[in-house]
Amino acid sequence: MLPRPPFPGEVRRAAASGRSRSRPRGAGGGTVLLPSMLMFGVILASSGLLLMIEKGILAEVKPPPLHPAGEGERSRRGDGGGQEGPGDLESRVLRDIRNRTIRAVCGQRAMPRSVWELPAGQRRTVLRHLLVSDKYRFLYCYVPKVACSNWKRILKVLDGALESVDVKLKMDHKSDLVFLADMKPDEISYRLKNYYKFLFVRNPMERLLSAYRNKFGEIKEYQQKYGVEIVRRYRKNGGNSAGDDVTFSEFLRYLLDEEAERMNEHWMPIYNLCQPCAVRYDFIGSYERLNADADYVLQQVQSPSFVRFPERQSWYKPVTAETLHYYLCNTQRRLIKELLPKYILDFSLFAYPLPNITSEFCRQ
Repeated sequence: MLPRPPFPGEVRRAAASGRSRSRPRGAGGGTVLLPSMLMFGVILASSGLLLMIEKGILAEVKPPPLHPAGEGERSRRGDGGGQEGPGDLESRVLRDIRNRTIRAVCGQRAMPRSVWELPAGQRRTVLRHLLVSDKYRFLYCYVPKVACSNWKRILKVLDGALESVDVKLKMDHKSDLVFLADMKPDEISYRLKNYYKFLFVRNPMERLLSAYRNKFGEIKEYQQKYGVEIVRRYRKNGGNSAGDDVTFSEFLRYLLDEEAERMNEHWMPIYNLCQPCAVRYDFIGSYERLNADADYVLQQVQSPSFVRFPERQSWYKPVTAETLHYYLCNTQRRLIKELLPKYILDFSLFAYPLPNITSEFCRQ
C-alpha cells in the first residue's frame, strides 16, 4: 500500500456529475435508474439551469467568450467546496450553475458515490479514460474531441517522454501514458482520493458534429469499420458504399440505436466516459474557454513554466457556429429531439443549452 500524504493545497471537491442509466441497480450491481424528466425539471429549476435551457430553445444563446477579459487572472484553490478557476464573472456564474446542478443530481440516492459502486463495465470505461501523472499528482479524464490530443502531449512532456508540445509527430494515444485502469485497487483508491482531478467538456452537439466530420470525412479506418455498416443499415440500396459518404442524419440515426455504454469513445456521452458522480473532480474546464482554463489547470498542478497548452494545429478545421447551424437546421427536428435524452446529462450537468432548431432560428 502506498503512503497517503495529503496533496498540497488539497480542497474539498466540487460535487461531480450524473449519467444516464436504463435499469435500476439491483443486488447484482446492474445499471442505475436515470432520474425521470420530471425530477430533472425540479433539479434544473432549483439550480437555475432550466431557464438557461429554455432560452437556448427559444432564442440564440452564445457560449462563454473564447478569450474573456479576465483570462490573465488566476485564483488559488481555497478551503471551501466547489471549483475555483479563472475569475471573470461569466466563468464564475458558469461554475456555480454546474456545481449546483452536479450536487443536485449526484445527491440522488441512486447515484454512485465512488467508482467501486459502478457496474464493472462502467468502472472499466472511466478507469481507462483517467490518465495519471504521479510526478505532478493529477488525474485527467480525457474526452475525445475535447482537445484530448493536446492534453496527452502535455502529459508526455511532463513525464519526459516528449521534448516539447510543439514536436511534429503523429499522436500515439497509448504509448508513454499511464492509465488508472492498469493499477491495483489500492493504488487506484489512493490516487482518486489524493490527486488533483480534472476534465474538459464541450457542447454535446458540437462534439458529435466534430466527431462525424473527422471520422467519416477523413479517417478510412472509421469509414470501413462504422461507415459501411451505417450506410448499409439506414440507406436503401446502400450496400456498395465505401463508408465515406455517411450523412449526418444517418450518423444520428445510428447513435439513436446504440446503447450509450457500448458506443465508441468519440461519441459516447461525456458522463459515461468520466462518471462525474463517482469521481469528484476538482475542476471541469470548458472547450469554449480552452486556453484560460488550461492555463489555470497547469498552474494548479504546478507544472514547469515552459509547459504551455499547444497552439491549434494549422490543419485543424474547427466547428464554427455557422457550421453547426447548417447541420442542425438541415437535419430532421424529430431526429435531434429523439437523440437529446441520450445526451441530456451532458447538456444539463455541464450547463449547455439545448440546440435551437426553431423555424425562426433556422431561417437566419
